[in-house]
Amino acid sequence: MTGYEALEGVIDNVEVPLLQARGVRKAFGPTCALRQADVTVSAGEIVAVMGPSGSGKSTLLHCLAGILAPDEGEVVFSGRRVDRLNEEQRAALRRTDFGFVFQFGQLLGELSVVENVALPLLLNGVRRGKAMAIAREWLEMFDLADLALRRPHEVSGGQAQRVAIARAMATSPKIIFADEPTGSLDSAAGVTVLDSFTAVARSRGVAIVLVTHESRVAAYASRMIVVRDGVVTAPAAAEWSR
Repeated sequence: MTGYEALEGVIDNVEVPLLQARGVRKAFGPTCALRQADVTVSAGEIVAVMGPSGSGKSTLLHCLAGILAPDEGEVVFSGRRVDRLNEEQRAALRRTDFGFVFQFGQLLGELSVVENVALPLLLNGVRRGKAMAIAREWLEMFDLADLALRRPHEVSGGQAQRVAIARAMATSPKIIFADEPTGSLDSAAGVTVLDSFTAVARSRGVAIVLVTHESRVAAYASRMIVVRDGVVTAPAAAEWSR
């Protein structure tokens, strides 16, 4: 084996992150929300982003997801510079490879549960019959099949959030961005939601970036990062194990 071939083999064995932010800075007027943030997320990994309110957690998530363009630095997804894409290209990426779960679910009240789950598929051009069939499969996976024809106001908060997660998973994304996904739920409902969310994501190899200020939620992650005053750090092993 030549020296070049040996080097090539080493390069092939290096794991390339699914998503990576390097030196990301974001300011809103005179307020700097992120300062030279570096983050990596591997395929299938669950990363918890913790920090107090106003620390920059949501800004970091929005930059990683292409909702906000950083002022400096770069965001790379599967080898593609997200920060260099125009808004139309970023929107297309969010419809296909990215999924989103927000604190209050943001289900559309005029649609049934199954129609809410099918919506991103329909927006991607999937035929209605096929989209509805896929949506029903996801509802079944989250034990929600019997709620398919109900409206969002006819289900509990925990059920609605599982519907939102099913909707995020319906397009088979590579990564899901979850911003305080149990923040509006009581402890019991939150556990049910997180158990099903993380179990299904792991079974499908879907990565999750999970923004939270609760340690019980972060405990579902395989790794944690902390944002304080716009600065991203990794906790010490002892701190993470507590």
